[in-house]
Amino acid sequence: MPIQVLMPALSPTMEKGNLSKWLKQEGDKVKSGDVIAEIETDKATMEVEAVDEGTLGKILVPEGTNDVAVNTPIATILREGEDASAASAPAAAKPSPQPKAAEPEAPQSPTVYTGSIYVDSRPRGARVTIDGKEVGLTPLRVSDVKIGSHVVRLELPDHRMWTSTTRVTAGQEQRVTGSLERIQ
Repeated sequence: MPIQVLMPALSPTMEKGNLSKWLKQEGDKVKSGDVIAEIETDKATMEVEAVDEGTLGKILVPEGTNDVAVNTPIATILREGEDASAASAPAAAKPSPQPKAAEPEAPQSPTVYTGSIYVDSRPRGARVTIDGKEVGLTPLRVSDVKIGSHVVRLELPDHRMWTSTTRVTAGQEQRVTGSLERIQ
């Protein structure tokens, strides 16, 4: 089954962003950590990395698309032996239509639901970055994280970088442990 690449959140409050540029094309080989696209908001630009090894099967959101909701599938990665027909996107994977300009936005609720992320690594002491923001060294508990998907990156000198996407639910703690491979 193809792996979905989701629109990441650049910050805990981000709800949508712009897919500015694809750096890889359909059919290109990718490995975990390869930069495949660039996304931006009015405040930041971030690189989207492949979450697994394989072939970029289908680009679901074309470059230059604005207001792509966080967690919307933007591409698929095919594992070895899968063909491009398996990468067909379900109808729900398309970006949601933009609201009419005349409609006012609904007021934000003052209640923000949060959870926490506990991050550990083997070996310990890795630098932790969540959604592009450095938050400390492992082991580490980050509280008051907005619900939704978040990109967790671990970095340690002389080791391969480790990246994963985790989903935080209200009132729950999500545990993330990464094994960093030593570079020979």
